[in-house]
Amino acid sequence: MSRPRIVIVGAGFAGYRTARTLSRLMRHKADVTLLNPTDYFLYLPLLPQVAAGILEPRRVSVSLSGTLPHVRLVLGEADSVDLDGQSVHYTDPEGGGGTLAYDRLVLAVGSVNKLLPIPGVAEYAHGFRGLPEALYLRDHVTRQVELAANADDPKSCAARCTFVVVGAGYTGTEVAAHGQMYTDAQVRRHPLRHGMQPRWMLLDIAPRVLPEMDERLSRTADRVLRQRGVEVRMGTSVKEATPGGVLLTDGEFVDTRTLVWCVGVRPDPLVESTGQPLERGRLLVDPHLQVPGRPEVFACGDAAAVPDLNNPGTYTPMTAQHAWRHGKVAAQNVAASLGVGERHAYRHRDLGFVVDLGGTKAAANPLGVPLPGPLAGAVTRGYHLAAMPGNRVRVAADWLLDAVLPRQAVQLGLVRSWSVPLDTSSPELARVPGRPEPRETAPTGPGAATAADTARQGTSPPGHTTEPARNQPDGEPANNHPGSEPAKNQPGGGPAKNQPGGEPAKNQPGGEPAKNQPGGGPAKNQPGGEPAKNQPGGEPAKNQPGGEPAKNQPGGGPAQGQPVSEPGEEPAGGESAEAPGPVQRRPGISAEGDS
Repeated sequence: MSRPRIVIVGAGFAGYRTARTLSRLMRHKADVTLLNPTDYFLYLPLLPQVAAGILEPRRVSVSLSGTLPHVRLVLGEADSVDLDGQSVHYTDPEGGGGTLAYDRLVLAVGSVNKLLPIPGVAEYAHGFRGLPEALYLRDHVTRQVELAANADDPKSCAARCTFVVVGAGYTGTEVAAHGQMYTDAQVRRHPLRHGMQPRWMLLDIAPRVLPEMDERLSRTADRVLRQRGVEVRMGTSVKEATPGGVLLTDGEFVDTRTLVWCVGVRPDPLVESTGQPLERGRLLVDPHLQVPGRPEVFACGDAAAVPDLNNPGTYTPMTAQHAWRHGKVAAQNVAASLGVGERHAYRHRDLGFVVDLGGTKAAANPLGVPLPGPLAGAVTRGYHLAAMPGNRVRVAADWLLDAVLPRQAVQLGLVRSWSVPLDTSSPELARVPGRPEPRETAPTGPGAATAADTARQGTSPPGHTTEPARNQPDGEPANNHPGSEPAKNQPGGGPAKNQPGGEPAKNQPGGEPAKNQPGGGPAKNQPGGEPAKNQPGGEPAKNQPGGEPAKNQPGGGPAQGQPVSEPGEEPAGGESAEAPGPVQRRPGISAEGDS
């Protein structure tokens, strides 16, 4: 008799914990398959340290095959779920299709960036939910400081050294805290002209930093940020993003080439394709994490609306703490449905939070006890080492090296702006030339931001959405994104027309494909793909300072503390982490597991 087949979709906090628990409970009793776009579990709470050059990317990437014995890993993005046929269809990394049949299904697809109908945000902002986005931000910030050091125009220098982070939740607060330290270290070694200093701004419509946390932790984080030089502006957000800067809701225009979007998440659109009842885009489940009417289907993590038994009438928030614990309960209940063990209802209480503010600074209240100064920093890092399922020695080694050696402020150029658009359901995957581009859909309808979201985060013209600009190839949004964005009139994000293989063309900032270049090779007169003459250092065309996009050139890509009890993330930026609803799944793109 064949063994039962268990399929887990997504390897984020919930999916990974489900697979790890089932590998132990169902060893030799069932075939466990894990479907995920990447071969690693991403420990999101430490992602800001990757962007700040403290940790190398592989330190926060835990091998799935190396840590999940007796689990079969299938690389691919789930496209659709056939509940009646009990199968999941997916697309592998090379574009091929496949189908996985199951007897038990666990949906742990997680969440993606939340978009709001604010003009220009989809085009000029970048999210912070995957390794590609962290690597892009690290390169971009490094490049802007280096270009500013050689800028003759004080206004251009100031714009390049201004970094705007929207959302003062876990992610945004940590990005701003680590970012300020990173750029300050760069400037100490290579001072800017005109005596300028990097300027980091943290914006949120909430009344205080870390609005979801205890007020004492909020005050600690606010004090550390201000002492470090971060401009903390509560009650203020972005009204409009433009190529040269952002217009704030208080009427001020800030010249900047960097806009980091950390205002929360929405459930992965895949759950809508199931046709099952949803709660603000999340799949409704019972306290045992089973989908009503479908006893063979379980859901957990950010994509599942799990009843909060400690607060009747509400659902557990979309945090990594809950996702990690969902995974364990889901695995126990899947095993129980196959005759192994007993069922459990999900119930959990927070045991505290930690927020890493860089250096020896942190805000932490384990077991509800606020900790001061360096002690909070030590507890925060100790917690992360204990919570990580792998790479602990490597992470500790990187922390030790960072304490005694200067950081390597170099840009690798591996991730371009157009390859990490904000409006994507796959933040864990960077777009690459030659890969079929997804059909972008405007975030309108049930998955769009609600009127309440718009009111909280700013205003926009009537009927405005963050849909891609019209007449842009591949449905890519028009771009003038500051900071090494693709040049306009160069189709962004996808291979240029008449370009076999979709190779990126030279002289297009951001590696955009050039038109009419046979074979996708370098433009004529550019030997070996070298930058055009008179463009020192491979910089863009003259009159485009420091890698800025040429005007009228459509671009290709727009521009955690953590709970002490479990790895954490938050609803950031004063926004509700729960999205208003689902959006239509984009063919060819899926999201990673919960974060």
